[in-house]
Amino acid sequence: MQRPTYLDLDAARDLLAEMGVPLNDRQIRRAAEKDAYGNRKLPFFVDPIDGRLKIERSALIRTYYKAQMEAEQHLRL
Repeated sequence: MQRPTYLDLDAARDLLAEMGVPLNDRQIRRAAEKDAYGNRKLPFFVDPIDGRLKIERSALIRTYYKAQMEAEQHLRL
């Protein structure tokens, strides 16, 4: 089993840029902020040790691929 790799906001932004989703600092921070219902657009969490926002690498990738698959399924031809 592979050990999880946790990314901070900057590393997550870099990973998304490698995937072809270039975001600026403000965009990645907005995706990590909680909305009025306490939900985040991306599955970031607060690291209990250092108090910074983190996201698991494979969860970030999986979220984008899931959104892509849903978009393809709802494509009207």
